[in-house]
Amino acid sequence: MSSPFAFETASASHVGKVREVNEDSLIARPEIGLWAVADGMGGHGGGDVASAAVVAALGTMEGSDSAARLLAEFVDRMIRVNADLRALARARATQVIGTTIAAILIHGAHYACVWCGDSRAYRLRDSALTQISRDHSEVQDLVDRGILEPGEAKRWPRRNVITRALGVADQAALEIGDGPIMAGDRFLLCSDGLTTHVDDGGDRRSARRGRPAKGLRPPHIAHLAGAAPRIMSASSSSLANTRRAPFRADPSWGSETMASIVPDRGIGA
Repeated sequence: MSSPFAFETASASHVGKVREVNEDSLIARPEIGLWAVADGMGGHGGGDVASAAVVAALGTMEGSDSAARLLAEFVDRMIRVNADLRALARARATQVIGTTIAAILIHGAHYACVWCGDSRAYRLRDSALTQISRDHSEVQDLVDRGILEPGEAKRWPRRNVITRALGVADQAALEIGDGPIMAGDRFLLCSDGLTTHVDDGGDRRSARRGRPAKGLRPPHIAHLAGAAPRIMSASSSSLANTRRAPFRADPSWGSETMASIVPDRGIGA
């Protein structure tokens, strides 16, 4: 796939201090324009299996010179993973084996963000850090409805209850956003092991300080999974583009194309 960007990626995952098994998985395939983090749920032999299934499926993607086909290939893999996890849960007579997913797909000078659950994607542009995904969670729904203030949400007793994940329903409830890439952009993909334990100010400070390798220039992608032992973990991961000039967005990656693949910009929403 041709692109005006040259990518360099680093990734990190840590089991944290609570669990014995890391139920998170990640994959970076810059050669086809794909990065993803998956956060499993269902305990040992469930959550780790679910997130690993996402990575295994994405590892079989061939990539495409068409933005529409690249997105369609990604969606197809997630639909299959969703069906496989549902079947596995039935075979084990367990309630759920599931996983969240947050992914960035890049084609030309445009990106698509695809997610399900509360793993997140951020973009840092001109010193402003923006969350480009929206948590599929009970607490986020309450904030959106004006019932809770953001500060209250951090202390809400059900703040970890998610409303979407692969494997929990018969349809893969993906949500999609997209936009152009500009020179100097940085992207961050992470599971709630990072976002649960740091505030937005900490995220911003670390994203701005982030210098993963001497000599790299932005844009970058920090690519994290698992519970981060400290926020400084975020400063050691990046995806870099060596060109400085902005590029025009690829029109084939626009909203009309995406809507034809995923009605209402979501699947099973």
